[in-house]
Amino acid sequence: MTATDRAHTDTEKPFADLTPEAVLDALDALGMYGDGRLIQLNSYENRVFQVYLESGDVMVPKFYRPGRWSNAQILEEHSFSAELAAAEIPVVSPLRLQVGATSRHPVSISGDPPTLAHSMGQRYSVSPRRSGRGPELEDASTLEWIGRFIGRIHAVGASRAFVHRGRLDTDTYGRAPRDYLLANDWLPPEVLPRWRVAVDTALDAVQRAFDSLHDLRTLRLHGDCHPGNILWSDAGPHFVDLDDALTGPATQDLWMLLSGDRASMTRQLGAVLAGYEDFMDFDWRELRLVEPLRTLRMIHHSAWIARRWNDPAFPVAFPWFAGPAYWSQQTQQLNEQIDAMLEAPLGAPAY
Repeated sequence: MTATDRAHTDTEKPFADLTPEAVLDALDALGMYGDGRLIQLNSYENRVFQVYLESGDVMVPKFYRPGRWSNAQILEEHSFSAELAAAEIPVVSPLRLQVGATSRHPVSISGDPPTLAHSMGQRYSVSPRRSGRGPELEDASTLEWIGRFIGRIHAVGASRAFVHRGRLDTDTYGRAPRDYLLANDWLPPEVLPRWRVAVDTALDAVQRAFDSLHDLRTLRLHGDCHPGNILWSDAGPHFVDLDDALTGPATQDLWMLLSGDRASMTRQLGAVLAGYEDFMDFDWRELRLVEPLRTLRMIHHSAWIARRWNDPAFPVAFPWFAGPAYWSQQTQQLNEQIDAMLEAPLGAPAY
């Protein structure tokens, strides 16, 4: 069965009932009364809206995809966010919620403090709107500033462990996604043999990199610290969307800030770590993981699209996923990653 066939035969629509009226009703249940203005924000995994209230405030409710996280996992993310905010780290945290006095729908709230609402078959949190622009990553001082805050995030993250959130390793972000894609026949037959060799060879290289760090330190991470999740204002950066918070090596929150050729990445890394190490020691051996982590993200991303193909938003957003050209490109990129993982890791730059 092709991906196109799947789009027509799978009728599950996880957010089908989440109409604008339902979003406003969900906020009404919490005593937050919208004035009718509502904007859906870019988010594939969850559904996120910007809602203007009669009070003049602007709130951002996030409705969680059914079945992705348990309540305990969501609340553990909220708790981590609250820890960071208490340490005066600029993150956008969910608000403490309460049941509205005139709620038209039954609603319950969980968490300590209560941050996760349950109503009309949806689970959702509410955060204040925080605006900003993308960071100028060509500027070394901007990278250093971001690095300082990531160092502070990691200092808090290292103070205790997650109990319920996931862990970033070769099995969870590499082998399990590979096995899902193979078991569900996502690979076109003409591409499958070459992709299978490439992905297995790449995962072997990833595992060797992790195995070479016998006492690798892991800690609680933002988990998806790419530039789109860092908003810049005159006061500096603030961090959004801890939805992928997990346990893993510190490098996971750093490598997505690096781009370009090796010389460019070395300069960028030097600026980030100049700020990072003001607040948190960095194990320079972890630079061996930059390309392995990039490889895991590639494999995980393909499986993520496949797992979400029953959501009507995904075939629209990723139409090329249904054809062999995508998988041929992925095979080529995996082979490029194999070569990259054979190269010496980024060295410790002078700064």
